[in-house]
Amino acid sequence: MQRHLKTAWHHIRRYPYQTSAAVLIMTLTFFVISAFTFIILGSSKIISFFESKPQVTAFFREETKQENIDALKDQLNATGKVAAIRFVSKQEAIELYTQQNKDDPLLLEFVTADILPASLEISTVKIDDLSGISEMLKQSPFVENVIFQKDVVSTLTAWTSAIRKIGVALIAGLSLVSIFIMATIIGIKISHKKEEIEIMRLIGATSWYVRWPFLFEGVFYAVLGAFLGWFVASGVLLYATPFLSTFLQGVPLLPVPPLFLLGLLGVEFLFAIILSIFSSFLAVLRYLK
Repeated sequence: MQRHLKTAWHHIRRYPYQTSAAVLIMTLTFFVISAFTFIILGSSKIISFFESKPQVTAFFREETKQENIDALKDQLNATGKVAAIRFVSKQEAIELYTQQNKDDPLLLEFVTADILPASLEISTVKIDDLSGISEMLKQSPFVENVIFQKDVVSTLTAWTSAIRKIGVALIAGLSLVSIFIMATIIGIKISHKKEEIEIMRLIGATSWYVRWPFLFEGVFYAVLGAFLGWFVASGVLLYATPFLSTFLQGVPLLPVPPLFLLGLLGVEFLFAIILSIFSSFLAVLRYLK
């Protein structure tokens, strides 16, 4: 094992340009993987945050009785799409209004509890269920008005879906490019050492004895590239954290826990090893028949 590692290190040092190219493509691949992991998981958390908040507000008519409101709540819960329902009475509505506008006495002067209607604040299990719940509320004879930010919710969901698709496509494409470039670089190095390999075989070296240094070489490129890509992406995220925290104020997303970053690095190391072994194995199968 020690001899194989020493031979692999000799190959790496002897061909610096090929080594730099291999590490660079792996760094780019894992930078994209890290960046899109942050974006996809972050967008998922943002959606989960909005899903946990009241997304549909139904305001009741003045003559609506409590039993009518309770019946509507039971009807909504029966759909299985509702995560939470909160009833806001007239008195609670005026207290909220007073709290929100405490710095503007003119807005408080003519507003009383009789003016503000009672309401239901509803959040759904999935954002996609909001439209159906909204239409259900509009059909109720006891509901006077329904507030539902359909365009905002639809846009957020569409953007998240598009980001996921783009991320998967880029990661898959770069992974294929990495495999091709790694296999090509290692194949070139094998070609340069054909005479040396033939001599090793003549004196009794097995095929795996010849292959191991090239497999270790591929693992070195991938692991180093994975670390550099993760390091750059994590550095950019940490640098942007103060700005993003201000922009996403109220969303419990940042700062990212260090354990999550280390866990991501571990997963990327595992993926890098699998990727490198596969690409290196392709090269040795082709050139060391």
